[in-house]
Amino acid sequence: MPNDSQNDGNRPFDENHRGNNVPPANAGIPHVSRRNFMQSAIAAATVASMPLSNAQVQTPMKRAEPGQKPEPPFAPAQSMSLRINGRQYDLTLEPRVTLLDALREVIGLTGTKKGCDHGQCGACTVLVNGRRINSCLTLAIMNDGADITTIEGLAGPGDELHPLQAAFLDHDAFQCGYCTPGQICSAAAMLSEYRTGTASAVTPNVRDTAVKLSDAEIRERMSGNICRCGAYPNIVAAIRVVAGNKT
Repeated sequence: MPNDSQNDGNRPFDENHRGNNVPPANAGIPHVSRRNFMQSAIAAATVASMPLSNAQVQTPMKRAEPGQKPEPPFAPAQSMSLRINGRQYDLTLEPRVTLLDALREVIGLTGTKKGCDHGQCGACTVLVNGRRINSCLTLAIMNDGADITTIEGLAGPGDELHPLQAAFLDHDAFQCGYCTPGQICSAAAMLSEYRTGTASAVTPNVRDTAVKLSDAEIRERMSGNICRCGAYPNIVAAIRVVAGNKT
C-alpha cells in the first residue's frame, strides 16, 4: 500500500507530501517580489549618484589677487632659439609645447598642417637639419638651435617655386591640398636620402648605392604621408619627374 510520500495516481502530486523529508525545490531561497527588487535598485542608484565627500573633491586653483603674482605654472617656461626658414626666433615656451604648435600658434607659419596629431598622417612634416620629421611628435625645446625648414621656406627667392611645388601643380598631385605641404616637404627630404644612397624596405640590394627610383621605391619612401583624397598616382608621377626618372 503506498504511503504519503508516493503519488498513488489518483491525486495530483503535492509538494507538501514529499517523502523522506526531502525539502521543496525552492527551499532556502528568499522570496523577492518585483516591488522589493525595484526599491533596492532605486536605492542603489541613488547612493551611486551621490556627490563625493569633501575630502575627494579637488580644490580649484586660487586666482591671484590684484597686486599679487600668480602661482608659477607646473612647468616653467623655457627660453629657446629656433632658426626657421633662415630667420632666427627667440621664444619662451613651456616645455610641453610641440614644434607643430610653436610653428602654427606662436610664430604664425600655418602652412604646416595638424592632421592626426599622433604622427600617423604626415601632414605636419617639416625638415630639421635636412631630415624630415613629424613636428607633432617633437617638442619645440628639443629643437633648440636647429635649422628648421617649413613649406613656406622651401621655395626660392621671390615667386620662384621649388621644383617639387611646380611638379605638384603640373601633375595635379593634390585635391583638397591639406596634406600637400607635408607631402612636398617629405618628398624633398626623400630625394636627398635617395641621392645619398639610402636604401628602403623595397630596395632589392641594400648594398647597391645606385638604386633606381622606381614607383615602388617612391611609394615605400613616401608611405608615411597619407593623402585622404587618393592622389597617390599623381604624387608619384610628380616626384618621379623631379628625380629625373621619367620612365
